[in-house]
Amino acid sequence: MSGLTVVVGSINADLLIRLDRHPNPGETLLGESMAVLPGGKGANQAVAAAQLGAATALVGAVGNDAYADIALSGLRAAGVNLTGLVYPDGSTGVALVEVDRHGENTIVVIPGANGTMDRTAVESQRELIASAEIVLLQGEIPRAGIEAAAALATGRVMLNLAPVVELDPAVVRAADPLVVNEHEGELALTGLGGQPAGNGDEDLVRGLLAAGVRSVVMTVGAAGALVGETTDDGGASVTAVPAPKVRAVDTTGAGDAFTGALAAALSRGEDLVAAARFAARVGAFAVQASGAQPSYPTLADELPAISQGTEPEGPEGADQR
Repeated sequence: MSGLTVVVGSINADLLIRLDRHPNPGETLLGESMAVLPGGKGANQAVAAAQLGAATALVGAVGNDAYADIALSGLRAAGVNLTGLVYPDGSTGVALVEVDRHGENTIVVIPGANGTMDRTAVESQRELIASAEIVLLQGEIPRAGIEAAAALATGRVMLNLAPVVELDPAVVRAADPLVVNEHEGELALTGLGGQPAGNGDEDLVRGLLAAGVRSVVMTVGAAGALVGETTDDGGASVTAVPAPKVRAVDTTGAGDAFTGALAAALSRGEDLVAAARFAARVGAFAVQASGAQPSYPTLADELPAISQGTEPEGPEGADQR
């Protein structure tokens, strides 16, 4: 293996609007500011991993419009290998992101070129994907492209099932880890035909493991994450990983920062629990500034420490879902 992390996923331009509160249906509000920033779950996770020292490549697509250069700017600055990009005719993916005064967001995504990342497009990058130590996938490209990337992978496959798409159950079960929030975890378990033993978050993680998933990292908002792994005796262990308590300015892309950091830590040989602890600190760092990629740390930045028993300073703390 090359030590390379290959992310197969979406690339967007984010139209970030800041406003006091989100409008109700039929209501018009005046916003405070608007910026156009690089985004997309695939691109975000690639930037996060690369800025934290992981050798990273991205397989994805941008269109032939003015948004393409903006969408690629953060990737270029982070040193991500972009030889796996394809350039179909049409528009680059765009996300309209509204962020209120509490740092909470609503997002509408227009897939654009991301919708062309089907089996054929992904298989055109078979050598790059097959060379990876880690292949990192999300749910913002077509199902056929996700499944093709998983089939081409010869190394570890990480699956951030966000948004939740219906996949071959074998792809979900092979994820090591499956990265989800509580809602995504519930949908994933239903898709696998399983049921949790109870109503708690730990029950949900154990249910996913019982349904055959190799390992699970479930983010639980400001509380941090739960890490689920199968044990040598065929049982399951679930470890709680707390998040630092910080004042949230903008939660956009914090989950992607978490996932990219998780991949970076795994690529340097950390175990899953240690990697999740590192990722929780990175996610907390990211919510303290506006935008997705512009808020991500580098190795030179000081990450917030995990302090048990401290109340979050912001309305939601470091929400990394």
